[in-house]
Amino acid sequence: MRYELYYWPSIQGRGEYVRLALEEAGADYRDVAREGGGMAAMNKLLESGDAPPFAPPFLKAGALLIGQVANILQYLGPRHGLSPKSEAGRLWLHQLQLTVADLVVEIHDTHHPLGVTLYYEDQRAAAKKRSEEFWKERVPKFLGYFEKLLGDGNYLTGRRVSYVDLSLFQIVDGLRYAFPNRMQRFERKVPRLVALHDRVAARPNIAAYLESDRRIAFNEDGIFRHYKALNR
Repeated sequence: MRYELYYWPSIQGRGEYVRLALEEAGADYRDVAREGGGMAAMNKLLESGDAPPFAPPFLKAGALLIGQVANILQYLGPRHGLSPKSEAGRLWLHQLQLTVADLVVEIHDTHHPLGVTLYYEDQRAAAKKRSEEFWKERVPKFLGYFEKLLGDGNYLTGRRVSYVDLSLFQIVDGLRYAFPNRMQRFERKVPRLVALHDRVAARPNIAAYLESDRRIAFNEDGIFRHYKALNR
Protein backbone atom coordinates (compact mmCIF):
# COMPACT_ATOMS: atom_id res chain seq x y z
CA MET A 1 0.00 0.00 0.00
CA ARG A 2 1.20 3.51 -0.77
CA TYR A 3 0.32 5.93 1.99
CA GLU A 4 -0.50 9.58 1.51
CA LEU A 5 0.61 11.91 4.30
CA TYR A 6 -0.97 15.34 4.46
CA TYR A 7 0.80 18.05 6.41
CA TRP A 8 2.13 21.58 5.98
CA PRO A 9 4.99 21.50 3.45
CA SER A 10 7.53 23.84 5.08
CA ILE A 11 7.73 22.67 8.71
CA GLN A 12 8.43 19.48 10.63
CA GLY A 13 5.67 20.16 13.16
CA ARG A 14 3.42 17.33 14.26
CA GLY A 15 3.75 15.67 10.89
CA GLU A 16 7.35 14.76 11.67
CA TYR A 17 6.30 12.12 14.19
CA VAL A 18 4.43 10.34 11.40
CA ARG A 19 7.24 10.84 8.89
CA LEU A 20 9.74 9.22 11.26
CA ALA A 21 7.56 6.14 11.63
CA LEU A 22 7.04 5.84 7.87
CA GLU A 23 10.76 6.28 7.22
CA GLU A 24 11.82 3.74 9.86
CA ALA A 25 9.35 1.26 8.39
CA GLY A 26 10.66 1.83 4.86
CA ALA A 27 7.05 2.47 3.87
CA ASP A 28 6.04 3.74 0.46
CA TYR A 29 4.44 7.15 1.00
CA ARG A 30 3.82 10.53 -0.56
CA ASP A 31 4.24 13.77 1.39
CA VAL A 32 1.37 15.21 -0.61
CA ALA A 33 1.40 18.91 0.31
CA ARG A 34 5.05 19.17 -0.77
CA GLU A 35 4.06 18.24 -4.32
CA GLY A 36 2.52 20.46 -6.97
CA GLY A 37 -1.16 20.97 -6.21
CA GLY A 38 -0.71 19.24 -2.88
CA MET A 39 -2.06 22.04 -0.72
CA ALA A 40 -5.25 22.18 -2.75
CA ALA A 41 -5.64 18.42 -2.36
CA MET A 42 -5.14 18.69 1.40
CA ASN A 43 -7.65 21.50 1.76
CA LYS A 44 -10.19 19.56 -0.27
CA LEU A 45 -9.98 16.60 2.12
CA LEU A 46 -10.30 18.93 5.10
CA GLU A 47 -13.56 20.31 3.74
CA SER A 48 -15.24 17.21 2.35
CA GLY A 49 -16.57 13.80 3.34
CA ASP A 50 -18.66 12.54 6.22
CA ALA A 51 -15.76 12.33 8.68
CA PRO A 52 -13.16 14.97 7.73
CA PRO A 53 -10.07 15.40 9.92
CA PHE A 54 -9.95 18.48 12.12
CA ALA A 55 -6.46 19.51 10.98
CA PRO A 56 -3.24 18.11 9.51
CA PRO A 57 -1.50 15.78 9.88
CA PHE A 58 -3.70 13.05 8.53
CA LEU A 59 -2.92 9.88 6.64
CA LYS A 60 -4.75 8.27 3.75
CA ALA A 61 -4.36 4.50 3.87
CA GLY A 62 -6.47 2.93 1.17
CA ALA A 63 -10.05 3.93 1.93
CA LEU A 64 -9.14 5.10 5.44
CA LEU A 65 -8.51 8.74 6.32
CA ILE A 66 -6.87 8.88 9.75
CA GLY A 67 -6.25 12.05 11.75
CA GLN A 68 -4.34 12.92 14.95
CA VAL A 69 -0.71 11.87 15.38
CA ALA A 70 -1.26 9.30 18.14
CA ASN A 71 -4.15 7.77 16.21
CA ILE A 72 -2.09 7.52 13.02
CA LEU A 73 0.81 5.91 14.85
CA GLN A 74 -1.50 3.48 16.61
CA TYR A 75 -2.64 2.39 13.12
CA LEU A 76 0.87 2.15 11.64
CA GLY A 77 2.54 0.48 14.63
CA PRO A 78 1.27 -3.09 14.36
CA ARG A 79 1.42 -3.01 10.55
CA HIS A 80 5.11 -2.16 10.47
CA GLY A 81 6.57 -3.80 13.56
CA LEU A 82 6.66 -0.56 15.56
CA SER A 83 4.43 -1.68 18.43
CA PRO A 84 4.03 -4.78 20.62
CA LYS A 85 1.86 -7.66 19.47
CA SER A 86 -0.28 -7.82 22.61
CA GLU A 87 -3.29 -5.59 23.12
CA ALA A 88 -1.97 -4.52 26.51
CA GLY A 89 1.36 -3.56 24.95
CA ARG A 90 -0.28 -1.57 22.17
CA LEU A 91 -2.50 0.30 24.62
CA TRP A 92 0.51 1.10 26.80
CA LEU A 93 2.39 2.46 23.79
CA HIS A 94 -0.61 4.55 22.74
CA GLN A 95 -0.77 5.94 26.27
CA LEU A 96 2.89 6.95 26.05
CA GLN A 97 2.35 8.64 22.69
CA LEU A 98 -0.52 10.65 24.16
CA THR A 99 1.89 11.76 26.90
CA VAL A 100 4.32 12.85 24.19
CA ALA A 101 1.47 14.80 22.61
CA ASP A 102 0.90 16.61 25.91
CA LEU A 103 4.58 17.54 26.01
CA VAL A 104 4.47 18.83 22.43
CA VAL A 105 1.68 21.23 23.40
CA GLU A 106 3.72 22.52 26.33
CA ILE A 107 6.77 23.02 24.11
CA HIS A 108 4.69 25.02 21.64
CA ASP A 109 3.27 27.16 24.43
CA THR A 110 6.72 28.31 25.54
CA HIS A 111 6.73 30.73 22.62
CA HIS A 112 2.96 31.25 22.23
CA PRO A 113 1.58 31.17 25.78
CA LEU A 114 -1.18 33.74 25.22
CA GLY A 115 -2.56 32.52 21.90
CA VAL A 116 -1.60 30.96 18.58
CA THR A 117 -3.06 33.85 16.56
CA LEU A 118 -0.77 36.41 18.22
CA TYR A 119 2.76 37.08 17.00
CA TYR A 120 5.61 36.02 19.27
CA GLU A 121 6.60 39.67 19.52
CA ASP A 122 3.19 40.39 21.09
CA GLN A 123 3.78 37.93 23.93
CA ARG A 124 7.52 38.01 24.43
CA ALA A 125 7.39 38.71 28.19
CA ALA A 126 4.83 35.98 28.79
CA ALA A 127 6.86 33.56 26.66
CA LYS A 128 9.98 34.16 28.73
CA LYS A 129 8.04 33.55 31.95
CA ARG A 130 6.42 30.43 30.51
CA SER A 131 9.80 29.09 29.40
CA GLU A 132 11.25 29.52 32.87
CA GLU A 133 8.40 27.50 34.36
CA PHE A 134 8.68 24.94 31.57
CA TRP A 135 12.33 24.23 32.33
CA LYS A 136 11.94 24.37 36.09
CA GLU A 137 8.87 22.16 36.43
CA ARG A 138 7.69 20.53 33.21
CA VAL A 139 10.85 19.30 31.49
CA PRO A 140 12.05 17.40 34.60
CA LYS A 141 8.59 15.88 35.00
CA PHE A 142 8.17 14.71 31.40
CA LEU A 143 11.72 13.76 30.48
CA GLY A 144 12.33 12.31 33.93
CA TYR A 145 9.30 10.06 33.43
CA PHE A 146 10.63 8.67 30.15
CA GLU A 147 14.15 8.38 31.57
CA LYS A 148 12.78 6.18 34.34
CA LEU A 149 10.79 4.03 31.91
CA LEU A 150 13.84 3.35 29.75
CA GLY A 151 15.67 1.60 32.59
CA ASP A 152 18.48 -0.52 31.22
CA GLY A 153 16.78 -1.44 27.95
CA ASN A 154 17.68 -0.23 24.49
CA TYR A 155 14.13 0.89 23.80
CA LEU A 156 10.95 1.54 25.77
CA THR A 157 9.45 -1.87 25.10
CA GLY A 158 12.71 -3.84 25.13
CA ARG A 159 14.96 -4.71 22.22
CA ARG A 160 12.71 -3.53 19.40
CA VAL A 161 12.23 0.09 18.45
CA SER A 162 8.71 1.48 18.70
CA TYR A 163 7.06 4.58 17.31
CA VAL A 164 7.30 6.22 20.73
CA ASP A 165 11.09 5.78 20.68
CA LEU A 166 11.08 7.63 17.36
CA SER A 167 8.93 10.38 18.85
CA LEU A 168 11.29 10.77 21.81
CA PHE A 169 14.18 11.13 19.37
CA GLN A 170 12.29 14.06 17.85
CA ILE A 171 11.64 15.60 21.26
CA VAL A 172 15.34 15.55 22.18
CA ASP A 173 16.39 16.79 18.75
CA GLY A 174 13.84 19.60 18.84
CA LEU A 175 14.72 20.76 22.35
CA ARG A 176 18.38 20.87 21.35
CA TYR A 177 17.44 23.23 18.53
CA ALA A 178 14.97 25.39 20.44
CA PHE A 179 16.83 25.60 23.78
CA PRO A 180 20.44 24.63 23.05
CA ASN A 181 21.98 26.03 26.25
CA ARG A 182 19.31 24.78 28.61
CA MET A 183 19.17 21.37 26.95
CA GLN A 184 22.94 20.96 27.09
CA ARG A 185 22.86 21.51 30.84
CA PHE A 186 19.84 19.27 31.38
CA GLU A 187 21.02 16.27 29.35
CA ARG A 188 23.28 14.99 32.13
CA LYS A 189 20.08 14.27 34.10
CA VAL A 190 18.63 12.04 31.37
CA PRO A 191 21.54 9.95 30.00
CA ARG A 192 19.29 7.05 28.96
CA LEU A 193 17.09 9.38 26.93
CA VAL A 194 20.14 10.91 25.25
CA ALA A 195 21.44 7.41 24.46
CA LEU A 196 18.04 6.52 23.00
CA HIS A 197 18.20 9.61 20.76
CA ASP A 198 21.64 8.58 19.49
CA ARG A 199 20.53 4.98 19.01
CA VAL A 200 17.54 6.02 16.91
CA ALA A 201 19.61 8.49 14.88
CA ALA A 202 22.02 5.66 13.99
CA ARG A 203 19.33 3.31 12.70
CA PRO A 204 19.95 2.87 8.94
CA ASN A 205 16.60 4.12 7.66
CA ILE A 206 16.51 7.05 10.07
CA ALA A 207 20.13 8.01 9.37
CA ALA A 208 19.41 8.01 5.64
CA TYR A 209 16.28 10.10 6.18
CA LEU A 210 18.10 12.68 8.30
CA GLU A 211 20.65 13.16 5.52
CA SER A 212 18.01 13.43 2.80
CA ASP A 213 16.04 16.42 1.52
CA ARG A 214 12.90 14.75 2.85
CA ARG A 215 13.90 15.92 6.34
CA ILE A 216 12.77 19.54 6.62
CA ALA A 217 15.18 21.64 8.67
CA PHE A 218 14.04 23.08 12.00
CA ASN A 219 12.88 26.65 11.49
CA GLU A 220 11.12 29.50 13.26
CA ASP A 221 7.68 28.54 11.97
CA GLY A 222 7.52 25.16 13.68
CA ILE A 223 6.79 23.83 17.16
CA PHE A 224 10.46 24.01 18.13
CA ARG A 225 11.59 27.63 17.78
CA HIS A 226 14.89 29.12 18.80
CA TYR A 227 14.67 32.56 20.41
CA LYS A 228 17.64 34.13 22.15
CA ALA A 229 15.31 35.68 24.74
CA LEU A 230 14.23 32.20 25.85
CA ASN A 231 17.76 30.73 26.07
CA ARG A 232 20.27 31.39 28.81
